[in-house]
Formats: sequence, C-alpha cells, structure tokens
Amino acid sequence: MKQIAFMFPGQGSQSVGMGKELYDAYPAVKKLYEEANELLGQDLSGLMFNGPEEDLKSTENAQPALLLSSIAVHTVLNEEGIKPSMAIGHSLGEYSALVAAGVITLQDALPLVKKRGQLMEAAYPKGLGSMAAVLGLDQESIAEALAKLSEDDAVDIANLNCPGQIVISGSKEGVAKAEPLLKEAGAKRVKELAVSGPFHSRLMKPASEEFAAALDKVEVKDPRFPVYANVTAEPVKTAEEAKELLVKQLYSPVRFSEAASSMIASGAERFIELGNGKVLCGLLKKIDKSIPTYAIQDVETLQGLSTWLKEEK
Repeated sequence: MKQIAFMFPGQGSQSVGMGKELYDAYPAVKKLYEEANELLGQDLSGLMFNGPEEDLKSTENAQPALLLSSIAVHTVLNEEGIKPSMAIGHSLGEYSALVAAGVITLQDALPLVKKRGQLMEAAYPKGLGSMAAVLGLDQESIAEALAKLSEDDAVDIANLNCPGQIVISGSKEGVAKAEPLLKEAGAKRVKELAVSGPFHSRLMKPASEEFAAALDKVEVKDPRFPVYANVTAEPVKTAEEAKELLVKQLYSPVRFSEAASSMIASGAERFIELGNGKVLCGLLKKIDKSIPTYAIQDVETLQGLSTWLKEEK
C-alpha cells in the first residue's frame, strides 16, 4: 500500500457555498457544523453556505470556516478507514493537520483560530499591510533585494510555496518599494495578493504574545502521525514543540515547498488535499510533478477517491 499524505489548505481558499454538499449528504458533517455554530456563538455554516463573501473573507471568519470544512472531509475519510501516514497544512491549514493528528481537539481549535484571526487583524493597522507573490525568482535573490530596503519598510519572505513562487509580506509602502528591486533582480512578475494584513512577517510579532496566552489554555497532545511544520519543514514530535511552533508560525515564513519535499523523501507517494479548493495540489505539481495528487471538497470528489486510490495502487 502506498503511503498517503494529507494536505490542508489555508486562507484564500474560502468561497461562498463551501461545505454545503457534504453538510447535506453526511449526518456526521451536519452534526459537526451545528456543534461549531453553537461553540462559536455564530451561524458560521450559514456564512459559509450563503455569504456575503466580504464577511466570509474576513480573517476571523475565514480561518474557522476553512478549518471546519477541512475537518468535515477528514471526518468522512476517517469513518471510511482512509488514514494518512503523515500530514501538512499551509499556514492556517496547519491547525487542520494538527486536529486530524489528535494534537488539538476541533472544539478547542475553532475558537483558537477565530482568536488568531482577530489578533492577526489587530496586529497592524488595516489597509497599511500588504503581501505579494514574486514569480520566477529564487529565495536568495529575493532576500538580497529585500535587504536593500530600510528597516522601517519591514518586508520579509512569508511563503516558500514552490519553485518560482515565493510570497513577500510587510508594510504596503515597503512592498511597493520592493517591486522594482525584485524586477531588477530578475522577477518575472510581482503580484499583490488580496489579503487584509502582512501575515507571516515581523509585523505579526505583536499578535504572538496574546496568542501564546490563548494557546496555553488549550490541551495539546503529541501527534498520532507526523505533521510537517511550516516553520521548520520537519515533523512535529511533541505537544510542547507543536505549541512553540504555532506561536512562531505567526511571524515566520511558511516553508511549504521544503516540507512537501521532506515528506516525499520520507516516503509519501501520493497527496490528498482535504477542504476547499485545490491550491495545494497545484503547488505540489510544481514541487514534484511525478507525485499523484487528489483534491476533495464535495460529494463527487469524495466518492471518486476510492477509484483514484485503486488506480494509484
């Protein structure tokens, strides 16, 4: 049997209507969503199914929504006996991976990621932060270009997604100043992202202390299977390490490309993306196009999984 790795998407993958089909088709999913609404004291499922999009996009709503939709898929797969050898999540998706691995319960994780979203929004004045995807330039050249900016411009490497796609994050002014420097260094394109803050940059440091205090109130256990951390690109081994890395993750780069490569080197032979969208499958194809990938987000893709697994044996 080939080793399966689960992947969990992060912010940006949300869309109105997410999870509705699974909610209607699976009683276990319906129960999960109803419990989440009660726990958070809001109609999160209604927002996911009907919008408005603007409200769903806000960090404090998008984060629990994405966690919930990923764990809904995981719940169904778990019931069907499909379990991973290892897992990874992209930024917020790391929480979904940790819930799947039994490190944090969903009941604890939902309010925690909502709080994380609120703290991230509050860490830097709205509209003054920015993120941009840098296409066609390596990490070293990007770091050299950013080093030419002043300390006040505060721009960092935020996401190492796949070869040729690296995201920078910082002040809006700093990111604007970085663009000509990056193009001069050979970037094909610098594309501003539709996000509400400078995530995974030093500007998120103010959020980390209060978040660490919130995380301290949550019971964290050792993972049941390896979860490859965004911060280190290595598997998390203990509950203590998981907590420490979740705090650091707020202001550190997401090393998705390195982590996925480490997983492949450790024996992962096929990757399944659980939750909304198929962004991570796209990234994985650019990391190693020989690795089969499959994305599950609705009834059709869920039902097609067994056929895909047989074909990939």
